[in-house]
Amino acid sequence: MEFVVAIGLSLLLTALSVLMHYETLRITGRLINAFPAIHRGRIGIGMAGVLIAHILSVLLYAFAYGVADGHLGTIAGKTEGYPLDPLYLSLMSFTTLGVGDIYPTGNLRLISGFQALNGFVLIGWSASFTYVATRMAWEPDPS
Repeated sequence: MEFVVAIGLSLLLTALSVLMHYETLRITGRLINAFPAIHRGRIGIGMAGVLIAHILSVLLYAFAYGVADGHLGTIAGKTEGYPLDPLYLSLMSFTTLGVGDIYPTGNLRLISGFQALNGFVLIGWSASFTYVATRMAWEPDPS
């Protein structure tokens, strides 16, 4: 039964993360278009939006790890304690870095695996967004 809960939670977290990412990039795109034609400012807004989108996803998963720790598995290894361990595990999973000094056990491994795939896709999406936003900011003003 824990396996089914972990899969369901993984799918829910993935959907929420994608939705948050979409909305953050949508708002960022509107801010970029509304900002005066100062190239650095527009690119800065774009980069800030991308970072905020990623941080929100990492925090979402970190919260889930904190709640699920002890119920669907544990966070093991060289742990420091709550809230550092869930946040660190989330960062390592999202970026697919996977250092291994702390690691999930039990069904938390499924959530971590889904997060790695989700993070990989969202990082690619952000790279595409950044390219388009930067290109638009550097285009000459038609006036």
